[in-house]
Amino acid sequence: MGTCCNSSTVLKLGFLWLQLICVQCHGRILKDDTSSSDQFKNRFQRIFLSLLFGMLTGLICALVFAWLVRSFVRYINKAPILKGPVVFSPKIPAKTLQLALANDTQLIGSSSSGKYYRTVLDNGLTVAVKRMEPGSPQLHTKSFKRRIQHELELIASLRHRNLMSLRAYVRESNTFFLVYDYVPTGSLEDVMNKVRENQLQLTWEVRLRIAVGIVKALQYLHFSCNPTVLHRNLKPTNVMLDAEFEPRLADCGLAKIIPTLNLPAASNYGPPESFQSCSRYTDKSDVFSFGVILGVLLTGKYPTDPFFGDTSTGGSLARWLQRLQEAGDAREALDKSILGEEVEEDEMLMSVKIAVVCLSDMPADRPSSDELVSMLTQLNSF
Repeated sequence: MGTCCNSSTVLKLGFLWLQLICVQCHGRILKDDTSSSDQFKNRFQRIFLSLLFGMLTGLICALVFAWLVRSFVRYINKAPILKGPVVFSPKIPAKTLQLALANDTQLIGSSSSGKYYRTVLDNGLTVAVKRMEPGSPQLHTKSFKRRIQHELELIASLRHRNLMSLRAYVRESNTFFLVYDYVPTGSLEDVMNKVRENQLQLTWEVRLRIAVGIVKALQYLHFSCNPTVLHRNLKPTNVMLDAEFEPRLADCGLAKIIPTLNLPAASNYGPPESFQSCSRYTDKSDVFSFGVILGVLLTGKYPTDPFFGDTSTGGSLARWLQRLQEAGDAREALDKSILGEEVEEDEMLMSVKIAVVCLSDMPADRPSSDELVSMLTQLNSF
């Protein structure tokens, strides 16, 4: 009996010992598994971070390399600043032009934007030269010189029968010489001065031709050029007339690149928005300036005429025309020297309406230069 009890006890103790060993082994296995899992996670994180860091480093290096390549390409493609005469016409030898500008020039006119000279080259070609002194401190910087050079090359590429083509230019220190074809008749202002002094008779037919030519030039600048070119300084002194009184616009776009040039805001031909710093100059701004010129052709009066100092006129050519048109008295505005045939008078009265629309205070209310071409060329159908 005692022996059986002892055997049973021994068996129980052995069983418990085996269970303990199993528990210890199981614990060791779990511990080893947990340790292996943590090591795997740590290894994965290191690999992931290494890949991410490598990718970011490669991306940054690629961007820096691309920027360096782009900067280098832009540098080698940057237009050099040209020295001496820059000639766009094969008829003008550079050396001949330089000598002519230095020795033989005849002053033929001046304005707030520069002086005009007439000179004859050695090959017999007569050219007109405009001398400008921008006086801007920026003129000495390479970026400004390069910008002016680019814009002048763009202006020289413009081709239209009603534009003065830029044939060459010369930069000397702070002075620019712009070379154009010589037009002996002079500017529209010169011609209108002769009309006012009874030295010249300018019929309505000729005045209408001048107006049509001006607006056709604007149509070309606004709709045929890419990018669009704005004149920005349209006035009678910048409208040259050839021997047949065909108009040719000068100084296209110069007000954009020469800050001290006589801007529309400083003249009596500028639109209302040119006096507002928050407003943008657009093609409709050029249309307003054209409206003033059309008013000058119709009335024979300049915006600076003392006549407009009277409060009854509204203080300006634009306001005077608007008041007369609203009152149905547009005929009173017409230049008496061109009144004659009834058909022409009807055309002139219709032109007053067109001028008044061009002189609207709001740019959106003005017609485009494209629409003006149709209006003026079809006047004889009214």
